Amino acid sequence: MSALETELRSVGNERKIPSTNTGVIRSVRGSVVDVHFEENLPAVYTELRTGKDSLISIEVLMQIDAHHVRGIAMNPTQGLSRGMRVLDTGGPLKVPVGKRILSRMFDVFGNTIDRQPAPTEVEWRPIHRDPPPLVQRSTKSEIFETGIKVIDVLMPLERGGKAGLFGGAGVGKTVLLTEMIHNMVGHQQGVSLFCGIGERCREGEELYHDMKKAGVLPHMVLLFGQMNEPPGARFRVGLAALTMAEYFRDDEHRDVLLLIDNIFRFIQAGMEVSGLMGQMPSRLGYQPTMGTELSGLEERIANTDSGSITSIQAVYVPADDLTDPAAVHAFSHLSASIVLSRKRASEGLFPAVDLLQSNSKMATPTVIGERHYLLAQEIRKTLAHYEELKDIIAMLGMEQLTPEDRNVVGRARRLERFLTQPFFATEQFSGIKGKDVSLKDAIDGCERILKDEFKDYPESAFYMIGAIDEATAKKQPVKKKMESEDAPQLSPVRSGSNSPTSSGKGVEAH
Repeated sequence: MSALETELRSVGNERKIPSTNTGVIRSVRGSVVDVHFEENLPAVYTELRTGKDSLISIEVLMQIDAHHVRGIAMNPTQGLSRGMRVLDTGGPLKVPVGKRILSRMFDVFGNTIDRQPAPTEVEWRPIHRDPPPLVQRSTKSEIFETGIKVIDVLMPLERGGKAGLFGGAGVGKTVLLTEMIHNMVGHQQGVSLFCGIGERCREGEELYHDMKKAGVLPHMVLLFGQMNEPPGARFRVGLAALTMAEYFRDDEHRDVLLLIDNIFRFIQAGMEVSGLMGQMPSRLGYQPTMGTELSGLEERIANTDSGSITSIQAVYVPADDLTDPAAVHAFSHLSASIVLSRKRASEGLFPAVDLLQSNSKMATPTVIGERHYLLAQEIRKTLAHYEELKDIIAMLGMEQLTPEDRNVVGRARRLERFLTQPFFATEQFSGIKGKDVSLKDAIDGCERILKDEFKDYPESAFYMIGAIDEATAKKQPVKKKMESEDAPQLSPVRSGSNSPTSSGKGVEAH
């Protein structure tokens, strides 16, 4: 037995490689490696091992002829040269699954990157797996409660569905994902799995320590393919995360929350791999197989009779162009779209969700019920009317509005502030204790605001609260503060922009 085979067979008792099929490197072009095999040509997706201490992994993507395969290296290829021996591992890349992987952080190969010993008593499973067949999928449509008011009321998530989180840098994507992990552990006693695709190593380290401080690390797994890694590793880390998630769904029969940041980086890595493999690019330089590759990832996220994988995916939109092929293909797989607004973030309205652009296919009477559906429609109608009136208010002031329109403005502004919420993930920064609000309390609060029950309350009483009853506790001190202000400040213009009490007396908008 060669020294290379001996090294490869010693990579952990669980990862013994039965194959003795060896080849020779013929060429190395960046991350693309051509290997010659005299016989027994490896199948596509087979993992090959080579290099010093057998640390370089190559995934076969193409069989060139009867004796040559072309693969993409998952590690940097420094040190590789023609004539080096390569061992066929006999199967695809594998990652560990089992209860012992909880609270740990891994790379695409299943190696721990949290400076702790590798987990024991784990099973190694291939990252390439088929999606569950249709007969095993659950046909029920269930709501996935997040404990976040704005999402549960206006864009409810589907258990076993996929939600896209669209937003640029600094608008609160990671904070929103972190809060969902916290609430998932508290509500469902489920497992959370965070997969970082092509993101910064700083974000991964911060998330790990934040989860540790919050006490939710024992219920989650973190997997990272960082942006400095070769495209092959970034392209496969999403499939590795899904293999781990499928174990908890199918073997442990638990609900899994899979958070992917960022799904656009997965498409981008596939574009790089496609270019390296010499494929002809399609529209805007994307790979011709983008639809197939994205479907291979997304279709494995499903709700079965044994459990569910619910996915929240951050999606970067190039140049804010929603007709970009990457955004179009991602949209086709999503059951809910949550759009984050930089304007709302600048106004301090967190979570900074754009209430009119965000939507969900679950928001139908047959799924969420007649009362919830009609309420959501009334909220959108009120907010849309307020949006139309903003230009008039800016140019002419509130006094030019009809009493009915002033009522609408007051309701809309109170709704906007009520749909803000303090997060557990930001307690240490804001000093405000996080709130987990049930769907019943969120619906009740919105309904009472629309009925003008809180018409005489200042808007600030609704800002950063949980249930609507907390507004009563905030009303008194705020009211005293307003009374102590100078009279000129309480002009009609100021009332229109800051106080709903200027609305017409006794005039209803309905």
